[in-house]
Amino acid sequence: MSLKKVSQTQPESFEFNDDNLKKANKEIKKYPKNRQASAVMALLYFVQNQNNNWIPLVAMKYVARLLDMPYIKVYEVATFYSMFNLSPVGKYFVQVCTTTPCMIRGAKKLTDICKKYISKNQYELSENKLCSWTEVECLGSCVSAPMMQINQDYFEDLNESNTKEIIQKILNDEFPQPGSAKNRKSNAPNEIQKTLMEVKNA
Repeated sequence: MSLKKVSQTQPESFEFNDDNLKKANKEIKKYPKNRQASAVMALLYFVQNQNNNWIPLVAMKYVARLLDMPYIKVYEVATFYSMFNLSPVGKYFVQVCTTTPCMIRGAKKLTDICKKYISKNQYELSENKLCSWTEVECLGSCVSAPMMQINQDYFEDLNESNTKEIIQKILNDEFPQPGSAKNRKSNAPNEIQKTLMEVKNA
């Protein structure tokens, strides 16, 4: 069962800024007339990016009007997919992968650091309201486990030390450098490349 809850505190209004309205119209034009509802996930994604990583109810109604579709259908999509947040998660949303490859390489140490420095519970904002965290299923970067995602960026090959450093930075409203903590390139082997030696940048 998802730990997500619809926020009890909701803004009174929402509209896309000029940039996101242009993006939304571009997405809508990809679909035939009377099929513009197919753009709903893209528009919800734009909402979340504009609104500090979460989607308020008034924004779902706004999207429903843009797409000429029932509000309840937008609500169904927003509540179904785990990538959409329905309450404030902060400027920096930390998702720690705890699926088997990450788990056996130390993901619990990462979640312990989140509990210690961000908040005791998942989806609970830090004291300064800047960030929150949650456990998630596979993020598709098993070779560089353990790893976590902050907003849209991956942080890989983590340990207790560099995870603590990353968390401290976002708590100070600084975005850390994403990528592999070992400077691994293109998910190359952990030590030295031994295959595809003849392929440039493999």
